[in-house]
Amino acid sequence: MQAFAAETAHGAAEVGGAFYTEAEFWVALAFVILVAAIARPVFRTVTTGLDSRAETIRRQIEEAQQLREEAQELLASYERKQRDAAKEAERMLEQAHVEAKNVSERAVADLERSLKRREQMAIDRIAQAEAAAVAEVRGIAVDVALEATRRILENEMTAKRANTLIDVAIKELPEKLH
Repeated sequence: MQAFAAETAHGAAEVGGAFYTEAEFWVALAFVILVAAIARPVFRTVTTGLDSRAETIRRQIEEAQQLREEAQELLASYERKQRDAAKEAERMLEQAHVEAKNVSERAVADLERSLKRREQMAIDRIAQAEAAAVAEVRGIAVDVALEATRRILENEMTAKRANTLIDVAIKELPEKLH
């Protein structure tokens, strides 16, 4: 490497001219100007493209944020609806329990009234049967008494005694009619 550096230094000393007289300088300068001239519109195009891409990304982010907010609102709405539905279901369940209890109490009360009514009907039937039995026994007793009286009268009643009884009955008749 030292040898190459020495040759380069020696070659530069021999040329001895100004740097702007060299063709390489002008080629390099033209290249730099060309790159600068091309780079400016390319830079604008790239910058514009990047700016439009950044704007597109910003809009997409805003849309995503809006969608996220809408989704959160929908989620909150559905959660409220779910809570409301759960409360409504709980209220309906409580109401059903209360109604079932009321229906049960009414059924028990109706059953008790029905049993009392049937008991009263049975008591009334028993009383009617008892009255009918008493009436039948009375009727039989009257028939037996009449038959016994008839037999006694046939066996023991004389004509004189019968006339006396008839006279007494006729005398008591005006008192019994008033």
